[in-house]
Amino acid sequence: MMMADDGKGALKRELVFAALLVATGVAISMLSLGQLGAGQQIAQATQPTQSTPGAETKPSAPPEPATTGQRPREIPPQPARPDPEAQKQGAQPALPPAPAEKVAPPIREK
Repeated sequence: MMMADDGKGALKRELVFAALLVATGVAISMLSLGQLGAGQQIAQATQPTQSTPGAETKPSAPPEPATTGQRPREIPPQPARPDPEAQKQGAQPALPPAPAEKVAPPIREK
């Protein structure tokens, strides 16, 4: 019977100690946040830029181009591998040749 009471007392002490550590961590965090917000100002390294004379009358950016969401039809898509006739005429492939496929013998069942 005495052993069970000792185990409960140890658990209670550990829980109190854990709560004390959490409370200490929260207190330190609050103090740190208070120091950060206590009126520190960040120095600006360069002077702010001045507006260009007449900037009020000029547009700030060009208008967005109107897009239809469709692919342009003037430029047909090019194949990654030109046909042999085009290669004879000097067309270079867009991609290097693919590595050879490695084939192993079939797995024999035991």
